Amino acid sequence: MGYFTIKKGLDELPPPPPLPIRLRQSGGGRKKKSEVDVTFLSDLQLIIDPLTRGDPSSPLLWTSKSLVKIKKALKEKGHQIGITTIRKELKRLGYSLQSNRKRREGEYHPDRNRQFEYINKKTKEQIERDEPVISVDAKKKENLGNFSNKGQEYEPQGKPTETLMHDFPNKKNGQAIPYGIDDLVNNQGFVNVGIDHDTSEFAVNSIRSWWNKLGKTRFPKVTTLTITADCGGSNQYNGRLWKVELQKLANELGLDIIVHHFPPGTSKWNKIEHRLFSYISKNWRGRPWVDWAAVVNLISNTTTETGLTVCCVEDKIKYKKGIKISDKELKKVAITPDDFLRRWNYTMETNKNKNK
Repeated sequence: MGYFTIKKGLDELPPPPPLPIRLRQSGGGRKKKSEVDVTFLSDLQLIIDPLTRGDPSSPLLWTSKSLVKIKKALKEKGHQIGITTIRKELKRLGYSLQSNRKRREGEYHPDRNRQFEYINKKTKEQIERDEPVISVDAKKKENLGNFSNKGQEYEPQGKPTETLMHDFPNKKNGQAIPYGIDDLVNNQGFVNVGIDHDTSEFAVNSIRSWWNKLGKTRFPKVTTLTITADCGGSNQYNGRLWKVELQKLANELGLDIIVHHFPPGTSKWNKIEHRLFSYISKNWRGRPWVDWAAVVNLISNTTTETGLTVCCVEDKIKYKKGIKISDKELKKVAITPDDFLRRWNYTMETNKNKNK
């Protein structure tokens, strides 16, 4: 029988009846694990709940336990279940994998908001008087060498920058310690890169280098220098060496040095973090700090569309750690605390003004 005859016969057949919407009867097929194993869901919740973090009212819950560990814990409770089923049930319950987020600033200090308002008021007053106001801080130490740096940049396809597999420090290469000064009056930054220790001597010498390099030219006729800084580190508010070195600097420059510290746990509010360091970090992402030239060039070439420029210098001085300041030495410091939150707000008076 030929093809055309078969086709003709098929065309003459009546159309088949429509198929039912549901081929399988209701209730057919494999049942859900939660229906077969009635204690599965309750045991799964018991395993996860002690380690659940975040806002309980949030629709997005998450757990730090891996699927393998959850499967093992369920097996210990008598449940034979696969990872795929566990993953599906966790998703249905509103769980998902999450990474940490830096959003909490530490313990809330009762004077926090008042200090923010005070700093804002005082710095505005100084800027209106055409007096210099700078924000200072040190970034973390970076090992020099052909080490990987976080971030990506465009390279020829298949030819990424090759770096060392392990980030073991090389004592011969040393470390770089960037201490930054952000000029809040001008859109200009300054970074003094040390090789040794982040001490109060290093911090104050960084401010000294900024003044000698840029400050005295920008502010030729001023009587004060205002500094905003964190509460800890090399510029900590209760650091004796910090205050002694600031007194030396005040006497050298012939300026009263006014200091305002941000409350503990609020370092991200310091303007230098988002006005200077954030742009420097973007500029060096994906680029290894192979040597001093690379460090200085990467920092110095940081710019923004709003006109930010950065000057970077090397500081080859070796600073001693653990210098003790006696009570006698501290008494020589001409420090005048403000009436408001005296421990965080004070002025180092220059001998030039004291002798008037």
